[in-house]
Amino acid sequence: MQELFDNISSWFQQYPVLYYNLKFIGVFSLAIIAYFIVKFAANKVIRKITSKTKTEIDEIVFNEKFVKRIALIAPVYVLNRFSYLLPQFENFIHLVSSILIVLMIMLIIGSVLTSYNEVYERLGKSSERPIKGYLQITKIFTYFFGAIFIIGIITGQNVWNLFAGLAAASALVLLIFRDTILSFVASIQINSYDLIRKGDWIEMPKFGADGDVIDISLNVIKVQNWDKTIVVIPTYKLLEESFKNWRGMQMTGSRRIKRSILIDVNSVKFCDDEMIKKFRKYQLITEYIDSKIEELKKFNVENKIDASELINGRRLTNLGTFRKYLEYYLRKREDVNKGLTFMVRHLDPGPTGIPIEVYVFASTTEWVKYEGIQADIFDHIFAVVPQFDLKVFQTPSGSDFRYLKN
Repeated sequence: MQELFDNISSWFQQYPVLYYNLKFIGVFSLAIIAYFIVKFAANKVIRKITSKTKTEIDEIVFNEKFVKRIALIAPVYVLNRFSYLLPQFENFIHLVSSILIVLMIMLIIGSVLTSYNEVYERLGKSSERPIKGYLQITKIFTYFFGAIFIIGIITGQNVWNLFAGLAAASALVLLIFRDTILSFVASIQINSYDLIRKGDWIEMPKFGADGDVIDISLNVIKVQNWDKTIVVIPTYKLLEESFKNWRGMQMTGSRRIKRSILIDVNSVKFCDDEMIKKFRKYQLITEYIDSKIEELKKFNVENKIDASELINGRRLTNLGTFRKYLEYYLRKREDVNKGLTFMVRHLDPGPTGIPIEVYVFASTTEWVKYEGIQADIFDHIFAVVPQFDLKVFQTPSGSDFRYLKN
């Protein structure tokens, strides 16, 4: 048998071109066969393992991309091992295959890190403590060290000598990776102080951001504005610039209503008997009117107040009664949270009248529902103001001046 193989080899050597081409085809065919064998075996083993587990974690980690990258190492390794059969290309094949092996290892590590992040994001705490930035910096270091190894393979130099050279050029490295280093430090602080989570509503006017955080990575934070545009903010800018996070509002389940109505000063007056009789018919404040009248009457009698003049003693005003009416009205509404700050107050009067501010919290954080509640409240307020002999202040328009002319 050995003699037969020797004869065949001697015959092929008589035809060097054919002999070389057959060796070339044979090596590459063996590499391709190794790829498919390893891929098939890896798929079969992984499917057998994952089918016995109830969790989806192993399916995410050992995905198709991971299997392909593992399988690609096999043909590269075969080419490396059998490169001596192609002496003219032996050094080239050895060089390229070594580089490809390093690249495959880098991609496999990157794939595992990506899969780990995907698994982590399915956990409940992922929005509170995102790790995407840390995994990205790990990838950067992996690719950086891989690149050094590849340079060492190409140049034939010792890898540690290359690292020593880079240490000497650390100032240049810091300059090149300045934003990445700043973002990495910012990511640590953001996570440590729990400044931003995925899903938070933030406002950052300088960058035109007003919406939900949809992604937090090492270098950038993506915000989807309410008009569906996407704003990208450098991570480190969150520590340099001021921003507003609405998470506290979302966690309470309530959203603040803080809006004023301007009352014409000239319409404010004491309540006479006719007005009091009218106000007593308003069911929300009937008991309040009765108790207040009794309280004021007792005070005036005890202090011997001359009630013949309105200015003497204590009396109800239409503006004060209106404020109290608003309080009772808001407390009757089920869509207003009574457990948070709740008041109807005066603000400083000015050229546009007396601002009466409603400061309460709606029992929802949904934007559409919140706006509906706010609109319903102020629709009622504008309609009820004249019932208290008050007037809403409004800057005169052209039609008002035409009316005066006539």
